[in-house]
Amino acid sequence: MYEYDIGDDLKRTLKKLCKKNRQIYQRIIDKMQDILENPQRYKHLGHDMKGECRVHIGSYVLTFEINENEKMVVFLDYDHHDNIYKKRKFKLI
Repeated sequence: MYEYDIGDDLKRTLKKLCKKNRQIYQRIIDKMQDILENPQRYKHLGHDMKGECRVHIGSYVLTFEINENEKMVVFLDYDHHDNIYKKRKFKLI
């Protein structure tokens, strides 16, 4: 099992969802636990998001990075599929 950390963008999103939509919040937490058991089985991204992975949760995407040396997963962001890739691209500029 991997250790984990949560990025600032995802922390803000989870804080809002915990108050507004507990069901979606719990789906994200459950998926994060699944990822920690075997993070390599999820889609690795390329181009501007090289080094990151993603998993779909409905129409939304949870992005994360894997550090194999430290057995660490860093969960980065959760947003609608149409927005997540645009948002990550603008952060790199």
